Formats: sequence, structure tokens, C-alpha cells
Amino acid sequence: MLSAERGAATNTLESYRRDLDGYLGHLARNGRDARNATAEDIRSWLMAMSTAGMAASTAARRLSAIRQFHKFLYTEGRRADDPTATIDSPRQGRTLPKILSEDEVSLMLEVTHSDETPAGLRMTALLEMLYATGMRVSELVQLPLSAVARDQDFIVVRGKGAKERLVPLTGKARDAIAAWKAVRDKFLAKGADSKWLFPSNGKEGHLTRQRFGQMLKELAVLSGISPSKVSPHVLRHAFASHLLAHGADLRAVQQMLGHADISTTQIYTHVLNERLVRLVGEKHPLARK
Repeated sequence: MLSAERGAATNTLESYRRDLDGYLGHLARNGRDARNATAEDIRSWLMAMSTAGMAASTAARRLSAIRQFHKFLYTEGRRADDPTATIDSPRQGRTLPKILSEDEVSLMLEVTHSDETPAGLRMTALLEMLYATGMRVSELVQLPLSAVARDQDFIVVRGKGAKERLVPLTGKARDAIAAWKAVRDKFLAKGADSKWLFPSNGKEGHLTRQRFGQMLKELAVLSGISPSKVSPHVLRHAFASHLLAHGADLRAVQQMLGHADISTTQIYTHVLNERLVRLVGEKHPLARK
């Protein structure tokens, strides 16, 4: 159902599979299965995760998968009830996203722009595109070459659930793409061809998100920034937060990020509120009186 009806990505399907395996394994150890599990069985499973030291956010995400599973069983007539209906999610604090400052992003861009080797031009294109568009890392590394076949102000991004959205490109990002395309063939085996913008000779045929994450951390070290602060998702957060800080419309940012619900995007306004409170506390002449 997740694959056929919702068009869930491979990584999403694998995540659901792991969550279901863990849940069904817990039921089996207690002589139960999905068709006769009770609300008490689900509470027992949540308690086992808490006892094992699992973060409340992780347990809540796993419970969300199990809720959808039992809802599926109910709507398909495999069960007469939904045992998750009376289950409360584990309490968790609202975690604000980690972001980089504008100066830190500018420093990383400056460092990578100074490297004019083919590898450097690839990194520049990746970083400029990520910061210009706020794409998910999987969307970025899986961009087809056809997406940038012409010098254009927008590209079409294929996101979660196979939904497509238009995302604008900055002039610097377009320049970086053009420079990368001029040397792209150096990353292909002799005589080989590839449909991907960022090809690789690995089994996936394109640069992997794991390898790009490593490359970002290496760039962070060269830029004098702690690598623990840097990841593709942190740059996605930086894109959204920096746009909002400069007056961008929340709905526009939602569309560019590909968020289905604006409440997901609103967390970035909390980041800005935290900054404003800190700014007043540190800079206002009456704050310490």
C-alpha cells in the first residue's frame, strides 16, 4: 500500500519494514501477533523501548508506523478494531533544527569555490544547489541530467510520494552547474554514459547521500567549522531559516521545501523567535538592568 498507493521512497519503505519487524518480534516473544494484539501489548512494546534507553522521538516515530499498520489492517477488514486508537505518543520536547549561520555557509562556499579541480567543481555545484534550493539530499544526488539540460531559472524536483515541484535556482547555482557539466564526464568510466547529474561508478549509478555527507564534513574541516555541525539536512535547515530571516513568505518556503503540511515548516519560525529573544537579552540597553 505504501509503495503502490502513496509512492513511498525506498528509504521510507525500509524504515517502515524495520519498525514492523521490531514490533512483530516483540509480539511473537509474548505469544501474540498483529491480529490479536491489544492496546496493552502496544504499551508493553513502548515500555520495552523506553527501558532500552530509546529516545522518545524515535519511539514516537515507530509508534506512528504501527498506527498506520493497524489502521491498514482495520480498513482492509483484517481486524475488527484498531488497538492503537487509545495509545498516547511518548512525550517529547520540541527539538529545534540545527542550522549554520550565514557566515559559516559563506565560508564553506568560499573554500569550495577556491578548488577548481573536477572534484572541487562538483562540490561547488552540490553545495550551491543545496543552499539555493533546500532540496533533500536524496533529491539532490538523484537529479537527472535532463533536469538541468538548459540554463533555466527553475528546476523540477521529484520529492516524496513522487510529487514534483518547481524550485528556483540562483545565478551562482546556475554558474556552478555549468562549470560542473563541463567536466562531468571525467567521473565516468571510458565510453560510459549516465542519466544522472552527479554520476558515480558505484552500483547506484549516482553519488550516494552517505558519500555526499562525508564530503560535506571534509569541507567543514577545511573551512574551520566543526564537522559535527554540518550535514546535508543542516544545510536544508539553513536554507529555510535564512530565507525567513530575510523576510520570505512561510508558504513560499513550504512549497520550496516540499512540505505537505505548513506546521512542519513553522518550526523554522521558532528558530527565529529563539534568536530574537537571545538578541534582546544580549543587546537591549535595559535587558540587564
